[in-house]
Amino acid sequence: MRSIESRAFLSAVLSLTLAQSLAGCGSESASDGAAGYTSAGAGPGGAGGSAGSAGGSSGTGGSAGGDAGIDAAGGKAGQDAAADAPLDASEAGLPACTPAPACDAAPPAPGPEREWKHWDSSVIALGGSPNHRGRDLFLNPGDQQWVIGKFAYGAVDKDMKDEEVDLYLLRNCAGSWEKLATVSTTEEGAHPMVEGVEDDGGRVFYQIPAAQQLGIGRHRIHMILAGDLSSADLFIEVVPKGTAVFVSDIDGTLTLEETEEYGSLLTGSLSGIRPGAPEAFQALVAKGYRPFYMTARPEWLVGRTREFLTARGLPDGIVHTTLGKTGALGSSAAEYKTGELNVMNSRGLRPHYAFGNTDTDAKAYNDTGITPADHRIFVQYTDEAYGGRRIEAYTELVPEFTGLPEVCE
Repeated sequence: MRSIESRAFLSAVLSLTLAQSLAGCGSESASDGAAGYTSAGAGPGGAGGSAGSAGGSSGTGGSAGGDAGIDAAGGKAGQDAAADAPLDASEAGLPACTPAPACDAAPPAPGPEREWKHWDSSVIALGGSPNHRGRDLFLNPGDQQWVIGKFAYGAVDKDMKDEEVDLYLLRNCAGSWEKLATVSTTEEGAHPMVEGVEDDGGRVFYQIPAAQQLGIGRHRIHMILAGDLSSADLFIEVVPKGTAVFVSDIDGTLTLEETEEYGSLLTGSLSGIRPGAPEAFQALVAKGYRPFYMTARPEWLVGRTREFLTARGLPDGIVHTTLGKTGALGSSAAEYKTGELNVMNSRGLRPHYAFGNTDTDAKAYNDTGITPADHRIFVQYTDEAYGGRRIEAYTELVPEFTGLPEVCE
């Protein structure tokens, strides 16, 4: 049950966001129903509470403890493959289209809580629920590999600065957890921008060293804040250029209504799913396509967004929100999505299919060269400007996608 304080906060969020949305929409629709959200610590699907059971205390490079099932040696498997892998999916039978494995293993045992480095950190941690989150990434073999996270609390998304975070890796989403490192969260501006993420404080930036490079496949990173053992996850998919990908908006495209998340936040529930969407997307994944979920929601909704996707039966994929606390709407949403897709294009990952429900989606998909036009699919929206395809329901797509050829050998 939510506390009275949390319910009051969420009520305020709802009122504010609706007011901002109505004020800001103008002639353009509010992309994703997320614009004007304010930062919050309450709500399910945040970064998580305390992690599991006992293990030894961990240092910067050693074992985290006997009970954790952690490979303290750094896990050589897959490292040589990462170094030697070609950069293009067209080169010699790479398993680039192998469906991503389930990445639902229990997290590593975190060991005991450690003392906060700063006295006011305990006050911040008591100020609200954790909003911790990680930044998912699509990468090509040979790219620099970064773990990027954010640790913050409460209704104002208060940064947790200069505190220790333990990083663990589940390579290929299988086997034993490996301890990567213990790092400290940043002071604002202390670190250069990485993968488009500015250092606004409370961030984790960790470059995976050459000896532990990730090979082709899907990998899970688990980050544990040492002072209270709250945690967050992120996923990195290393794929060759030319790997088949599809992109989808969330609000109004997958949820039943554009603004449904407002009410869901207030009640603590999850938004509903458009009928046929899980089946259509699972059919694409079965043919070898990788999902990219791109929403203009604020960053603190990463956890809820993941929870929604999992609970509603959508296939696992890379999840990107905006990096701000309020999300984006209108032209700002189109600009955000265009930028995200241009990064994908630079890695040879132009989506083969794109799903949306607003003019901002249509503009971003057209401007970044997603073709043919009938692969830009809009749910109950007519793309008069760019000629995308309108559908009334995803059930129309299931037979079509089921009959597609596989995109890998």
